[in-house]
Formats: sequence, structure tokens, C-alpha cells
Amino acid sequence: MTEETAAELRRRLAEQLVADDVLHDPEVRRAAETVPREVFLGSAIYKPSKPPGVTVWTPTRRDDTPAGEWLRLTYQNQTWVTQVDGVLAEDAVGPIAGGNPTSSSTLPGVVLWMIEQAGVARGKRVLIIGTGTGLSTAYVSEVAGEKNVTSVETDADAAERARKALGEAGYAPTLVTADGLRGYPDRAPYDIVIAFCSMRHVPYGLLQQIAPGGTLLVTLSGWGAAYGLVRLTAEGGGTAEGRFLPGYTSFMMARPHDHPPHGPFELLPGDERPSRIDPALLDDWTGRFVAQLAAPSAERLGAGAEQVLLDVATGSQARVRTADNGEGWTVVQRGPLNLWNSVEDSVTAWQSHNSPFLSEFGLTITPNAQKVWLRAPHGPSWPLPI
Repeated sequence: MTEETAAELRRRLAEQLVADDVLHDPEVRRAAETVPREVFLGSAIYKPSKPPGVTVWTPTRRDDTPAGEWLRLTYQNQTWVTQVDGVLAEDAVGPIAGGNPTSSSTLPGVVLWMIEQAGVARGKRVLIIGTGTGLSTAYVSEVAGEKNVTSVETDADAAERARKALGEAGYAPTLVTADGLRGYPDRAPYDIVIAFCSMRHVPYGLLQQIAPGGTLLVTLSGWGAAYGLVRLTAEGGGTAEGRFLPGYTSFMMARPHDHPPHGPFELLPGDERPSRIDPALLDDWTGRFVAQLAAPSAERLGAGAEQVLLDVATGSQARVRTADNGEGWTVVQRGPLNLWNSVEDSVTAWQSHNSPFLSEFGLTITPNAQKVWLRAPHGPSWPLPI
């Protein structure tokens, strides 16, 4: 296909995002119509198998795909995984069963919407955490000006791949291979920090690199696989405050914040009692987030009426299932932490306020603590692990 056709596909994607009420800023729309995403996908992506069962990641190579099909795939508003368990798709020798994505090209609609929500504009100094393929960095460079953009990537292979793609696309922002959670103080202060990864809490060293009145846009997550995108205003002195945004945004966890590894584990006997809540509430976007706030050290496994919480550090477990008589649910807990007790209390408090969506929550950061609150800073709150 010709470059004109690629340009037309970019225009169609931008028109779709405008129609879907995602794009509003003319400069961000111009970036959507200008940046060639095909350059950033490189020579291969992974396609996942469909449920049920273990996800199998199959590399799909550009050279083995008709040019027209590859471009249409490129300009779908969809995330394409480019690295699984540290293996780039272009280097994969075959399918990977059950692996974890470690880098991707996030769907353009989310990236562009986040750029708008962060208030990126010409002349604003922007720090990007998680360069990934480089696509988000290219969009921000197009809007803010490349001299104002610093982008940090922790994975050396992904960083080098992004560096080449940005150069090929004609962009030369400041690129750094380092731990993004530490920011990049050499170019601070920043007016805007956007994280294209998730974190368990906001590192204070990162917060201190934002100019007073500046913006931090970050997805908070945890080991319960719940996510919430929050927009914070830095107030100086290690303080910030803001609210969670509407919608459903999720990103891979920053590697230093990921859950501790574990192999096969055994569900052991423990104290059994009826559950006060339906475990399927943890499948609700906000219900899962509220449960995660209550048990931040627990990895969540299972789904629906069969939920398992596992705390590797303490050996604490909670498993919930439908009661044997089919009425209600039974929980079995063991270990020093009563994980399900905490989840029940948290979910019940949320329900007592009519189970609002995550956009009714906010986050306050002080030099000594970080807390998520419901509706107002003085309302029900949960501390973040720091």
C-alpha cells in the first residue's frame, strides 16, 4: 500500500476517535493524523489466543503479512503486544504459552486521550515514563515539541528499538534507559509527567521532579490486578492531590512494583465461615479496586464465585467459593492476615455509598502518606503501600 493510503488510515482513525468523543484538542488530533504508527510496530507483533485456557502468544511478522493487511492491523484502535517475558516478537522463534506481556503499543485512542487529559501543549516540559515502542513519545513530541520531551524506558532492548523507530519517524526527544519510577532529575522540573505503566504508589522522588502546579497522570494498580487512572496536581513539598478519571484504563505494572514471583502453590486448610459479600464483586472494575486497596499485599487469582487471594510474603491465603448448599458463599482463610475480612469491610463500605464508579474516588499525597478516598478527602479512605 502507498504512504497516501497510510495517511488516509490515520485520518480515518482520528475521525473515529473524534466521533467517539475521545479527541477534542486540534493539536492532539493533528498528532494522530501525523505520526506513522506502522514505524513503531516494527517488524512483528504478538497475537493472543482467545479464551478459554492458557493464553498463547503467536508472533505475527510484517514480512509474512500482505502490506495492506498489516497497515489495516496497524491502524486498528487496539493494543498490540510487542514483547512477552522479555522476548521481542521479532526475536521469537515460535508461540509462547502462558507468558506475560512486558511491552506493547497501546491502543492509540487511550494514549491520545491521556495526552489530552494531562494538558500537553506546545512548550510544556513533559516526562514520559515507559517509552515502550516509542509511539506515545512521538505523539507527545508532535504536540509539545521534541525539545520539551524526555522519555524513560527500563528495558534496554525495548529502549533501543524505540530509539530507532523515533529516529526513522523523524523525532529526536531526550531518551533515557533507566528505571522510570526514578524519573529523570537532570531535565527536571517538568510541567507534566505521564506514566504509560502502572504503579502501586507514587514515588516521592518522581513527585519532587514536577513543578508546583504541574500534572501527574498515572495508573494506580496493585497485585489484585485492579487499575485506576488518576490525575494529580503537584503542590510542592512532596504533596499532591487529584481525582480518578472515568473510563477503563490499564497498563502493565512497573517492574519494580510487580508482585513477588511464586511457583505452584497449594491451597491449605484454614478457618471456614460464610462470606459476607458475593466474591463476584471482585470482577466489577471498582469492586476489584476497592478490594485491592484493602489487601494490597495479596495477589488475586480466580474469577466469579471462585476467588483466591494469595500473600506470598506472609503465606496468608483466602479462597472463596459458592457454599455447598448453593446458598451464599464460603470463605476459608489461613495465615497471619485475614485477607477476606479486610476485603469484606472495604467492599461493604463502598456499597454503603451506593457502589459509585472509580471516578468518585481521589488520591491525596503528603510527605508521610498516600491515601485513596471516596468522594472527598475527609470521606472513607484507604492507605497505599509505600
